[in-house]
Amino acid sequence: MAVTARKPETVREFEERFPQTALVAQLDVTDEASVAAAVARTMERFGSIDALVNNAGYCLRGAVEECTFEEIRKQFETNFFGAVRMIQHVLPFMRKERKGVIVNFSSIAALSTSAGSAFYGASKCAVEGLSDGLRKEVEPLGVRVMVVEPGPFKTDFFYRSMAVNERNIEDYRDTAGKRKVRLKDPEDSGMKGWGDTEKAAQVIIRAVEGKRTPFRLLLGSTAVRIAEEHLAARAEETRTWKSLSVQTDA
Repeated sequence: MAVTARKPETVREFEERFPQTALVAQLDVTDEASVAAAVARTMERFGSIDALVNNAGYCLRGAVEECTFEEIRKQFETNFFGAVRMIQHVLPFMRKERKGVIVNFSSIAALSTSAGSAFYGASKCAVEGLSDGLRKEVEPLGVRVMVVEPGPFKTDFFYRSMAVNERNIEDYRDTAGKRKVRLKDPEDSGMKGWGDTEKAAQVIIRAVEGKRTPFRLLLGSTAVRIAEEHLAARAEETRTWKSLSVQTDA
């Protein structure tokens, strides 16, 4: 198992606990050379890659009008293009062996994006679109693709993985403005239905190792509820506007 991080010292415990089976490697998904080096080290150590898990990501908080293009590009460089780099470097080995699974982390934000997180949600929508097209390309070659859509989990995501835009437009004070905070205690976010990360890992493993793998795997009851509400609202909107939509038929 290769465990990667921009700061390898933060995951060194894996190598210490599992010296025979774990490899810790430095990896910055926004750096092509770093990606290539990490994949090369993994192949040198293990000889193959059975599963690729793309979970690097963070959330840019700020209204669409407030965020700079530099901030937006950084968001997509990590959340979207980072996954693309990893996939393009790992897929040649999976294709050669005609097996493997690619797990791309998305978010419930791809289903229902909150005010102040539009670019985070957009990056996750991009990951889902990429994954949908990718699976149709590689499944005939023996490679599976799964998207993980987590709900809220008790991690430091709401603090360590937040980038807060500093520009404040008064008109957005009660929408995006309320969410421009970092929370050391995730409970302060007001969200309910927190998940257990160890249970999530086990669920993902079972989904990957099973005879059938879902394309989209929701994690947690909150994620399931949001998905059900989203699908019901989309179906209702389709029915409501169907008579207008079909008027474009030739």
